[in-house]
Amino acid sequence: MTDQAAPRQWPAGFRASGGTAGLKPSGRPDVALLICDGPHAASAAVFTRNIVQAAPVRLSRAHLASAQGRCRALFVNSGCANAATGPEGDRRAALVTASVAAALGFQPFEVLHNSTGVIGVQLDTDKIASAIPGLLTRLAAGSVDPFATGILTTDTHTKTASVRVTDSQDRSATVTGVVKGAGMIHPDMATLIGAITTDATLDPAALDRLLRAAVDRSFHRISIDGDTSTNDAVFALASGAGPTIDETALQEAFTSVTLSLARQVVMDAEGYERGLEIVVRGAPTPADALQVARTVGQSLLVRTAITGGDPNWGRILAAMGRAGVAFDPARACVTANGLPLFTDGAPAATPREQLRRAFSSAHVALEIDLHCGGGADRFLTCGLTKAYVEFNAEYTT
Repeated sequence: MTDQAAPRQWPAGFRASGGTAGLKPSGRPDVALLICDGPHAASAAVFTRNIVQAAPVRLSRAHLASAQGRCRALFVNSGCANAATGPEGDRRAALVTASVAAALGFQPFEVLHNSTGVIGVQLDTDKIASAIPGLLTRLAAGSVDPFATGILTTDTHTKTASVRVTDSQDRSATVTGVVKGAGMIHPDMATLIGAITTDATLDPAALDRLLRAAVDRSFHRISIDGDTSTNDAVFALASGAGPTIDETALQEAFTSVTLSLARQVVMDAEGYERGLEIVVRGAPTPADALQVARTVGQSLLVRTAITGGDPNWGRILAAMGRAGVAFDPARACVTANGLPLFTDGAPAATPREQLRRAFSSAHVALEIDLHCGGGADRFLTCGLTKAYVEFNAEYTT
């Protein structure tokens, strides 16, 4: 059983801080540090599948392997991605983890690291080194806000979620997650930078299973713009300050947290005006259902119709038909916020004004029933707005 935990709080065994190193011209917070006090912390991560991977991503992969899933700290900077920066970028990423490790008394391979910001710019490690003492001084249990603020880029606000889980033997633990992400969001790993933490006692293999299953059901089911970053990563850390929890119950908690975070990412999308959720049922297999939902959700024509509040449902049918999933259009049904659009192979008689109101609502829920099997899944995205195009047309200028 899972319940909402005390909001915006780290689980037992964690301390964190955030601060300003001067990496952002705006002077806003741009560094964040999370540490696990227990000597037997378990760690896991999922990383971008983009071939062009940032220096800190490659370094964190290596550190997880060297530490055999026992890393104890996560350092994130915003304001510079340190991606596509060559051997010098690798050297600077290693310098960051070495500096953090030395300050904490850890080994460098016990520190995970990621960066977010503009690609192709060398990271100013002198500024980071100057900020580390202050981060250590401010390390504290409790509020997630300083860390969550330090990792933001184009986000308009922090994104956090926390639940408390109790298993059948009345053992309890907390799962808390923090993410950043508002652009370059697409289901090809995790599409953001985040940290999922728990005080449950777990070995690294179990933590890795929990993280991957949760990510697959949440961050792999969202898209904002069809782009994936060079820096995408979601890290998981378990402090071991609490008991061993039944893995099924803990999986429910991990998935609940990541689903909440995934929705928050979409609702904070660059230029966001309204959300779009596609639920597909009656597909031959669950994989087929996801393929149809994803194809409809990634259609630029469908997304621009949502932006305009235009009930042009023919675009939905066209996207369904090119998804590569076999179904009989004469049996398919599509609704929008419960209003029939297309029923048994023909247009529904729903008045167009009602459909326009549905397509103009804050959240548009499309339900598609293919009536050819038991497979079901869903996908979450948003309209494609003029504000998104303008923002990204001027991102570095």
